[in-house]
Amino acid sequence: MFTSRAEYRLLLRQDNADLRLSPLGFEIGLLPERNFRIFERKRKAITDELERLNKTRSGSETLAQLLKRPEVSYRDLDKYILSYLSEDITTQVEIAIKYAGYIQRQESEVEKLRSMEDKQIPRTFDYSTVPSLRNEARQKLITIRPATVGQASRISGVSPADIGILTVWLRRTAEKVQD
Repeated sequence: MFTSRAEYRLLLRQDNADLRLSPLGFEIGLLPERNFRIFERKRKAITDELERLNKTRSGSETLAQLLKRPEVSYRDLDKYILSYLSEDITTQVEIAIKYAGYIQRQESEVEKLRSMEDKQIPRTFDYSTVPSLRNEARQKLITIRPATVGQASRISGVSPADIGILTVWLRRTAEKVQD
């Protein structure tokens, strides 16, 4: 899948693939311990530098606050730069600071989606009664009949908006059954 097609493209960047996948690769035995230790040093360097930038002040602002500005790059913090940090680490630090709000928002969306992953859809659920579903989504849901909202969200042609509408409708029908 192209990252431009990914729903959570800020989290699924190629520059952070090692940060996302190395722990899993090591856990299942694909990543040798030597490489995992190198990865851990990189992760610690990123964490330490983020912490340092959040604590170090330049006038009334922290370096992290300065770096959030679109016109300021890590290299512009010249008298505060740690020369031993690789470009790979400084790039990760800069991205983490500049896009922190967006990344945090996507992480909360992912958590919300995970919590809905196992939400069951009754086998007898009638998708044709759900108003506002796009026709393509309605047809695919009727044809495939996913068992959970998580499965429905992975169907090509079913958008996040369709999933939102579906979950609201499932909640409403569940409340009517309880009353």
